[in-house]
Amino acid sequence: MTEYMEANTAATWNPERRELPASIVIPPIRGEMVHLRPATMEDLPKLDQLDAYYGATKITGKDENAERAVVHAWVARSVAWTQGQAPSESGVGDPEARRTIAWAILTDADHDMDHKTDASATGNVIGMIFLIDIDGWSRSARIQIILGRDYRGRGYSRDAMPRVMTYGFAPEPAGLGMHRIWVSVPEQNTRSVSVYQSLGFVPSGTSRDALWDPVGRKYQDLIVMDTLVDEYDPIRSLEAFGMHLIEDNPGVQEALSAREHSIAIQQRSRTDRSDGTNRSDGGESASDEHAVKHESHTRESAYRMTPQEARERLGLPPAAPETPTGESHAYDSSDEESNWPYGQSERKTSKDAWWRTLGRGRKRESDK
Repeated sequence: MTEYMEANTAATWNPERRELPASIVIPPIRGEMVHLRPATMEDLPKLDQLDAYYGATKITGKDENAERAVVHAWVARSVAWTQGQAPSESGVGDPEARRTIAWAILTDADHDMDHKTDASATGNVIGMIFLIDIDGWSRSARIQIILGRDYRGRGYSRDAMPRVMTYGFAPEPAGLGMHRIWVSVPEQNTRSVSVYQSLGFVPSGTSRDALWDPVGRKYQDLIVMDTLVDEYDPIRSLEAFGMHLIEDNPGVQEALSAREHSIAIQQRSRTDRSDGTNRSDGGESASDEHAVKHESHTRESAYRMTPQEARERLGLPPAAPETPTGESHAYDSSDEESNWPYGQSERKTSKDAWWRTLGRGRKRESDK
């Protein structure tokens, strides 16, 4: 991870021109059941071995051949970016100079209990995950995952996607500094819609009759869902599925820092309200000093943290007890003001959320 940070520090964006770096070092990412590494062209035949394009029409709205073609193009674009090739030079570049990052997903699990890691025939590769249409101007990207036919419905998407999104949202050089991450889902793919909602995505639009369903012989709508950098909660997105926080993954330290800052600001605000402190003169109260100390304290090194350890570390209330089936509940407490989009009666606007911006004094044109 240190090598990745050093390599990407020099390749930061121009803040005025909002340009993507000419080259990128794609970081490895660790999960509970999987780990991610940069995808290569040699990984593409493994997707055919895994029958990863099966059911593509229902999952993405494309037929198998079209899905295979775009996946090949995405991996080629990703490799070209790591090699410093301009879109016009790579032969597979986006005409709007947008970029793509592709990771191979390797399993660390043994679901069939044969004492061997799954997918040994493909070098433990079970699929790929992508950030597509990475747009430096609008700081927007689309996320998509593809898994082998026998590796769907096992929780791999829930393990990989929050960690990739944390990297995508984290400020450079730790991450890509995206403002928005979005997905598009055929209306009949209700399972994916449910997963994306659990990750904090909110439906933002519908393209009517955008896809053809060859099985049902009818058109279907394409649902667009998105989440913004200051709405997305990388810690709770893992907790929603009972996943552990892996602290040395890219962007996690920044997420923890922003989370701690947010909690300190909320605590300060409550203290000021309860004691009637009037801070309109711009002076600093004792709670201000506490917030600064809380944000700047040194965090000890840790590789994994359970959701409960993360709660204790961040000063949150204990988690709800597990259900009889062992499934974990998403965090839900009336003791803390929640900026988590799902589970609320109405969506929080970007300017009200905590991630990276709360308490930092950012002003938007709409705020003036």
